Amino acid sequence: MKIILILTLLIAVLIIGIQIYLVMSSGKTETQIYKTLFAKDKFEIRFYPSVTMASITSSAKKYKELANPGFRKLAGYIFGGNEGGKSIAMTSPVHMDINDSASSMSFVMPSAFNAQNLPKPNDQQVIIKTVPDEIVAAIQFGGYASDDDIKQNTQRLINMLIENKIEYYGNFRFLGYNAPYQFINRRNEIIVNVNWPISK
Repeated sequence: MKIILILTLLIAVLIIGIQIYLVMSSGKTETQIYKTLFAKDKFEIRFYPSVTMASITSSAKKYKELANPGFRKLAGYIFGGNEGGKSIAMTSPVHMDINDSASSMSFVMPSAFNAQNLPKPNDQQVIIKTVPDEIVAAIQFGGYASDDDIKQNTQRLINMLIENKIEYYGNFRFLGYNAPYQFINRRNEIIVNVNWPISK
């Protein structure tokens, strides 16, 4: 009985240690930069400068339907599935646009890369694209994301935008910041484009 208790404690300590390491190391991952233009009631208006992304499109209409196969394809590209077998660092967040027409998942490329100097993907379904500057509204939530979480927080953001008389357009998108095996301190966001004068 004592051996089982000791083993259980050791496993618990190991899991906690791994989670602390993941939280600390996530601060070393390059994160897509933005400037906060406005913050109120747990939502923000942000300016995102132009970035280069690797993307895939999908017929998926649910989070899990897009998440696993999309991640595998994009991870395959950055972990050597490209001309020259070059390894490209993982960044955060992962962008997901889940809708009824054509869903997509995108990895933001490290700032040292652009569409000209990135290696060509071996998988033709992986597309390299440059995303222009954009202004978005964003709301944050924790834990492991699900379709219900995404739906509820999208509605929260809609309510806040209506309340503050801010016009929005385009699809609502999900941003995920953490590896699947990080259990604590998880960060998820919903964003949508808004009409917001840069000088405001």
